[in-house]
Amino acid sequence: MDKLFLALSVSAICIMVYALVRVFSLSKKIPGGTVGASWKFLSYLVVLFTIGYLSTPFFPNLPEMYRQLIVGIIFLAGAVFVVIVINLFYKVIRELGL
Repeated sequence: MDKLFLALSVSAICIMVYALVRVFSLSKKIPGGTVGASWKFLSYLVVLFTIGYLSTPFFPNLPEMYRQLIVGIIFLAGAVFVVIVINLFYKVIRELGL
């Protein structure tokens, strides 16, 4: 089970690093205003996720209290991330007049 956890963690880390690269490359193309502000906050959340994901291979060595704290932070950031993405799409659709 430990090998499966490690394989899943490494896979998730690779995907998050890819997402982080995409976020920063797209940041240069996003205009300012409300969409730009949302994108900037979204970028911070992706950085936070990546840091959290980088800690997962060390979970077996961490005390239970720290594991629960890290998971709680990732869950909370995930919920905020979903709301920001939905609001960002809403703003983009509204600006396009759809």
